[in-house]
Amino acid sequence: MAGRRRDKASAGRALILIMLGIQVMAAALFLFNLLIPILGIPLILDWSVHEAIELVAAISLLAGVVMTVLLLWRMQRRAEHLESQLRAASGAFLELLEEKFDHWSLTPAERDVALFSIKGVSTQEIAALRNTSEGTVKAQTNAIYRKAGVSGRPQLLSLFIDDLMDGPLC
Repeated sequence: MAGRRRDKASAGRALILIMLGIQVMAAALFLFNLLIPILGIPLILDWSVHEAIELVAAISLLAGVVMTVLLLWRMQRRAEHLESQLRAASGAFLELLEEKFDHWSLTPAERDVALFSIKGVSTQEIAALRNTSEGTVKAQTNAIYRKAGVSGRPQLLSLFIDDLMDGPLC
């Protein structure tokens, strides 16, 4: 599946490069057409051939506009899909937190401290946010670590990461 997605992306990039090349040539042709009368360069091609080339150039520019609109539309859909997945993952993480906190029988205060710890907030900052002393926060963190069966913050966070990685990867 990943190989097919990679091949599709490579084909899309190749198509974009081809269209870009055609558009650059078309723009150069139109610029050259503007410069012919200004510089007094004699036209070597028959007018019908010249107009056919201009028609192909104009069509390629229009195709480029259509392709750009389609690519922007696809990118917007992809961004919306990724945002949806991120919201789902965020909800799954919060659900996992609640399950673990329930399993460990954390008190409401310990839940707050655990959540702040997982977010990477320092002991001093947690104490300030909760209007408690650092000693209280340290005692609560030690109780959390004991109930969770870990020795510190990195191991606590590791429990959640491991659980999330065991789940389905999208």
